[in-house]
Amino acid sequence: MAINKVKINTEVELKDRLVAINRVTKVTKGGRTFTFAAIVVVGDGKGIIGWGLGKAGEVTAAIEKGKEAAKKNLVKVHVLKGTIPHEIEMAYGGARVFLRPAAPGTGMVAGGAMRAVLESAGITDVLAKSKGSSNPHNLVKATINALAEIRDAYSVAHDRGISMEKVFRG
Repeated sequence: MAINKVKINTEVELKDRLVAINRVTKVTKGGRTFTFAAIVVVGDGKGIIGWGLGKAGEVTAAIEKGKEAAKKNLVKVHVLKGTIPHEIEMAYGGARVFLRPAAPGTGMVAGGAMRAVLESAGITDVLAKSKGSSNPHNLVKATINALAEIRDAYSVAHDRGISMEKVFRG
């Protein structure tokens, strides 16, 4: 299935969220060299999200690089009344994520890296569970891949060649 890649124009207001910072040490003959890797998630809160990885010698520079990388890697997500249309399970590397729609008012039951991705997408009511690895890199990628694979009822009806009423009846 094709991922819903999106190109945006400059009018879209993207908010960024820092997911994780990793300090990397390289030991050389001259001593230790510290660099930083930052995972950043951007989103407009209305179904467009992206992630990026920035690496630099300073934290602020790494975050800025991550923001720029995230803006080049945007995906459209189907959000239905603040939740997702159906359950989905996805894995990336050792991380497995499970997303289930929730009733309005439930709130977001998700932790860590998954919460940052879901909030950036504008999802307010969802039940999420991560299994396996808790590596933020793989959790972010698995969550975004899962959200990108979600199909709305209109596309399901169109693909099956039936009306919307038949999609919900059976």
